[in-house]
Amino acid sequence: MMMFMTDKYANPWKTLSTQIVYENPWIRVREDQVLRPDGQPGIYGVIEYHGCVGVLPIDADGNVHLVGQFRYVLNQYSWEIPEGGCHVGEDPFTAAQRELREELGLEAGKLELLGRSHLSNSVSDEEAFYYVATDLVQGEAAPEGTEQLERRIVTFDEALQMVLNSEITDSLSQIAILHYAALKNKQ
Repeated sequence: MMMFMTDKYANPWKTLSTQIVYENPWIRVREDQVLRPDGQPGIYGVIEYHGCVGVLPIDADGNVHLVGQFRYVLNQYSWEIPEGGCHVGEDPFTAAQRELREELGLEAGKLELLGRSHLSNSVSDEEAFYYVATDLVQGEAAPEGTEQLERRIVTFDEALQMVLNSEITDSLSQIAILHYAALKNKQ
């Protein structure tokens, strides 16, 4: 006798109600009243974002251009790839070009999507698109008022070692560098 199972990938959660508890131009926080997968009532807090992008700039010599800045939330300095949020309705590709130009003053002759990632899917819907930028042309940087940026140029191997040594702790930077390293190893 054949038994039919329900779709194991179907949503086991049931949302009973949703309340917005905080909102600003970058994020919205909501609290959902839910029935959990075990059938018991519960709450779920969700942070909603407009999306974000990261760009791994690699110059003609194979060097990576990093930006350093003090991160308020962490209360510490951070080395990372150029990255930032997408404006409402902004295409991630366009946002990636904008962030690269704003933070390092670079224009990419070639900008390729490496991948996408959900950065903290247990509490947020933040989806990140990350790119590799090559054929770089230097222009003028125009950082936002919230950014005091420093440029650091390292070899790709040094950038990878910074990830492995936890000198680069930003998740989007780690993902982009490790993804690119994996692609290089396939060649």
